[in-house]
Amino acid sequence: MKKFLGNEIFLGAMIAILSVLTAYVSYSGAMADSEQNKYEILGMQQLNDGNAEYLRANQDITQDYNYFDNWYLNVDERPEIGEYYQENFSEALTAAFDRDQGVWDDQYYEEMYLDATSLWDESDTNFELASQYDERGDQLQLVMLIMALGLAFVAWGSLLGAESNMRTMFSLFGLIALITGLAVFFFMVPGIAA
Repeated sequence: MKKFLGNEIFLGAMIAILSVLTAYVSYSGAMADSEQNKYEILGMQQLNDGNAEYLRANQDITQDYNYFDNWYLNVDERPEIGEYYQENFSEALTAAFDRDQGVWDDQYYEEMYLDATSLWDESDTNFELASQYDERGDQLQLVMLIMALGLAFVAWGSLLGAESNMRTMFSLFGLIALITGLAVFFFMVPGIAA
């Protein structure tokens, strides 16, 4: 075993494998961080747009209240003025008026806030994706740390003489780091549920 672990071909192969895997994991972590950033920005944009749509819907509802009040005040005595205000009802208010279940029912408000709630739902979805990429990036950083430590052990071992016990020990530590890094990569790095 000592001869195998101290073999220059084994050490060279370990350096190559650990170098490639460290670079791959580092690149994957950077890509996960980039995706996290992208989805956080999208989530913030949609949250802001949802808030703006909510404010617009509040203004439209206030306008509907005014039109409805003016319609109600004029419908019997001055029907032409009442008709003018009724023609200016929003589509949601017209539909609520036609439902005859009370003008300000839940469906009216759901329709008025539909754009805002849709944007908020998209925002939540994007924040959730950003969180998943953040978790993935964190775990990839752990894998990269383990692989880099393994690479350092094997590199130091390769600098020592073939008869050195430290060479065998560093080589063994590098092999353990490789196995541990692969185990963490395959079993602990989460996938993304898009």
